[in-house]
Amino acid sequence: MLKSCDLAYHVHAIHWFWWSNGAEFYVGALKIASLLNLDFAIIALVRYLHAKSFGGKQYHIACGQGDLAEYLLVPGDPDRVPRIASFWDSAKEVSSNREFRSFTGTYKGVAVSALSSGIGPACMSIAVNEASNIGVRTFIRVGSTGAIQRGITCGDVIISSAAVRLDCTSNSYIMPEYPAVANYEVLLALIEAAESLNIQNYHVGVTATTADFYAGQNRPIKSHSTLETTNLLPTLQKAGVLNVEMETATLYTLASLYGLRAGAVCAVYNTLVTNEIKRGAGEENAIKIANESTKILSEWDAKKRKSKKSCFFPSLLQSR
Repeated sequence: MLKSCDLAYHVHAIHWFWWSNGAEFYVGALKIASLLNLDFAIIALVRYLHAKSFGGKQYHIACGQGDLAEYLLVPGDPDRVPRIASFWDSAKEVSSNREFRSFTGTYKGVAVSALSSGIGPACMSIAVNEASNIGVRTFIRVGSTGAIQRGITCGDVIISSAAVRLDCTSNSYIMPEYPAVANYEVLLALIEAAESLNIQNYHVGVTATTADFYAGQNRPIKSHSTLETTNLLPTLQKAGVLNVEMETATLYTLASLYGLRAGAVCAVYNTLVTNEIKRGAGEENAIKIANESTKILSEWDAKKRKSKKSCFFPSLLQSR
């Protein structure tokens, strides 16, 4: 019986095997999957045929194998992609199709990419599914959000440790009781990045991801004053939830299901406590934290490989 960490390793190895070597080796990879009793074998075949149908490019994001780096930053806004890339050593635009715009380059010597997801959980699902099909293994959302707790102001940054699944989309993949949690390595890297950059106005905690921006987040609408969500914000506030947005729970759920890593850092554009709105406030800090976290993760990943460890732990940094 394979341990979960071992299983994830074999899944990743086989996934990389068929994408690296093409159709002629795909049958061999599928046989290996069968020998390991991995249920994903059929899913793998569907993914392969999907890619072949569109000339090797994923249908929505218009990227193929090798277009995106292993570390992927995922803003919602397509215009945020070049702003993210402006901090890199080098960058080039890869594709632009609908809401999905992508750049690839290097940040402090680390290969990195950015791909916009557009607004909402369904679009995030497309980004995760298609980007993971072509080799992306670490996803970091770089978004904007509305704070719902006092003491969090516009321009602050929120790093999401987990998310309340009010997105609806993730229910298509797994039962609602399944948790939406950040990968602990990415979470730690984001916090480490904020501290190393001396960005102190960050908060770490639980986020709520909703399927709708207006009624779904208790914002005023034209009719139906009595709704199922009327008491949503007070309930979330009492539960200690820090903020509301529309993508993180979907990202975290799919990443966990697929054996990927994910984290999220969002700039506070709006506080629903005072109804203050400052569009763009804190965006640069969120971008800087996300970029720096890729360098940190790359260093930690190198430490793991050298020490032949599958998981990061603090004392690993003391090894040479």
